[in-house]
Amino acid sequence: MSETTLGGIAGRMPRFIRRADPAVLTAFACIVLLLFLGSLYSRSFLSPEYLLQQLKVASFLGVIATGMMLVILLGQIDLSVPWSVAMGAMMASAAAAYGPVGVAVAIPFGIICGMLIGVVNGIGVAYLRIPSMIITLATNAVAQGLMVVYTGGFSPQDSATGAMRYLATGFAIPGVPNAVIIWALIGAAMVFVLTRTSFGRAVYGIGNRERAAYLSGIDTRRVVMIAFAVSGGLSAFGGVLLAGYASKAAQSMGDAYLLPSIAAVVLGGTSILGGRGSYLGTVAGVILITLLQSILSVMQMPEAGRQIIYGIVIVAMLLLYGRAPASR
Repeated sequence: MSETTLGGIAGRMPRFIRRADPAVLTAFACIVLLLFLGSLYSRSFLSPEYLLQQLKVASFLGVIATGMMLVILLGQIDLSVPWSVAMGAMMASAAAAYGPVGVAVAIPFGIICGMLIGVVNGIGVAYLRIPSMIITLATNAVAQGLMVVYTGGFSPQDSATGAMRYLATGFAIPGVPNAVIIWALIGAAMVFVLTRTSFGRAVYGIGNRERAAYLSGIDTRRVVMIAFAVSGGLSAFGGVLLAGYASKAAQSMGDAYLLPSIAAVVLGGTSILGGRGSYLGTVAGVILITLLQSILSVMQMPEAGRQIIYGIVIVAMLLLYGRAPASR
């Protein structure tokens, strides 16, 4: 087929398709494929109730992946997600044991604990110039140690508050889970920040070339620290929602969200080197990973098989569009 013919076909495509990121289109195409394959295995896979439940489950990962995307856009990584999630959940639940005042401040207290982890990460990366992989791994270990000391090595005995359960499982709008509404609000706020504010432009600028951003007058250290603080806070908030969903916190509840949160961002087209990506792609990546996990669960595949297929799919999609260009 000649280039003229291809150009004519492209010209007849809707404008939003021509302007869309190929990675985002690929992710949504894979979502459609997974829905089709799931419907072949089980008739209930396409039922509104089942899809709504999957969307609610995806919202927890979506909240956590929102913060991860902000950090990855800077060309950094946050490996403290597992225990930021667990600490947020455990501290919010623990606060509830201190009477009505504790119940009232439980959710913000859990989020603040996660933000403190993020601030430490941000100071280490922005001011001390420690590689993000090292400092976030260290703070994750410190948070784990603090929580083990707090619980004495046993499972946390504190229960989630009614407000936490309502946010995770309630319905402020009939038929729409609160968790989905929360993810939508956080996503809308992130889209606004990234596309309409100087902070968002600074994030993309730093991700593309930090030195150039600094010379243009951007306070790069402040932007990096804020981004890590937001990532820690959103991870902790994700933990608060998970605790509300399960009615209590667990020490290992955040372990299952580190790689999926990174994969969701990268599979949605955000460059792991920073400076390129859209939140719509992250949404697609979150839904894609959630559906993949659901299909493997419905098929009752052993855990080893799930991990193999899960890894193969991620690698295959990264080979399709997730590789970095030869030069930047």
